[in-house]
Amino acid sequence: MADPNATGAARANEAGAGPTPEGILQLGMGFWASKTLLSAVELGVFSELAAVGPTDGEALRQRLGLHERSWRDFLDALVALGMLEGENGRYANTSETDLFLDRAKPAYVGGLLEMANARLYPFWGSLTEGLRTGEPQNEAKSGGDFFAALYADPARLRQFAKAMTGISAGVARALAEKFPWERYQTVIDVGCAEGAVPVQIALVHDHLSGGGFDLPALEPMFDNYVGSFALGDRLRFHAGDFFVDPLPAADVLVMGHILHDWNMDEKLLLLRKAHDALPDGGALIVYESIIDDERRHNPFGLLMSLNMLIETPGGFDFTGADCRGWMGQVGFQETYVEHLVGPDSMVVGIK
Repeated sequence: MADPNATGAARANEAGAGPTPEGILQLGMGFWASKTLLSAVELGVFSELAAVGPTDGEALRQRLGLHERSWRDFLDALVALGMLEGENGRYANTSETDLFLDRAKPAYVGGLLEMANARLYPFWGSLTEGLRTGEPQNEAKSGGDFFAALYADPARLRQFAKAMTGISAGVARALAEKFPWERYQTVIDVGCAEGAVPVQIALVHDHLSGGGFDLPALEPMFDNYVGSFALGDRLRFHAGDFFVDPLPAADVLVMGHILHDWNMDEKLLLLRKAHDALPDGGALIVYESIIDDERRHNPFGLLMSLNMLIETPGGFDFTGADCRGWMGQVGFQETYVEHLVGPDSMVVGIK
């Protein structure tokens, strides 16, 4: 029964008589929730709670160095958003935030969120300009080069490498389970960063060896990360520039979140180089937030493509059909698409 005190519009909505603006407003103001989470990661809320356990709000405020004015709203907003548990003035991590947002745990995915907070959040404020001009909206606007600046700054490079581990960790575990690795002996991850992908694959498949290929500055980070899993005897770093140097030979090459950085000619060049490096019967795995062929059902993939507008001169994301077509164009004989986890799928090409 409708509330007799409700307005006419509210009563109509309760009865299902017409549309409401709720979804529009929630989406339009979605940056409120996003920034609340990003600030919580930056402040170390989840790592602190993982270390000390359920904690009184005032004690947590002091440990985090928060001002008295809005700390309760901040923590209660995280509860309402499902990022914390809260009861009787005490706060605790959820099972998900305890596992994935505690910096001390290997499953930590906050590196990506740290980078989003430090860089992407302000740059996305210029999306409208990017849509009108087609130009990147990052450091390039002031004459900078993101990748040159990144590799020249060890601290930023470490943050970026950890971000790549964060975005790849779950995908890597799915990749280790879903690809027929028993048919192959060696694997190289092209653009490997810290090495999260070969590590996860090697942990599941004892017979595999190989490693990663990336610019020389990543080698210490790769060695440290791989060494933390005691896999240094099976996985090694190959230094090089994938636009300049030949790719290392292996039975399987992986390119994860690589192709979308580049324009069409550069995409085809990388696919050709992968084809050249593989033996007959070898496989190339391209995984990304692959856009569904109907371009309707994977908003993350489409938003990631907008992120490439923000970040790169010519990069863009693509559908599985797009990638299969490009693979066929450079000589791969068999191709298929398979979902991995979340918004990510793999496109596999067999030479």
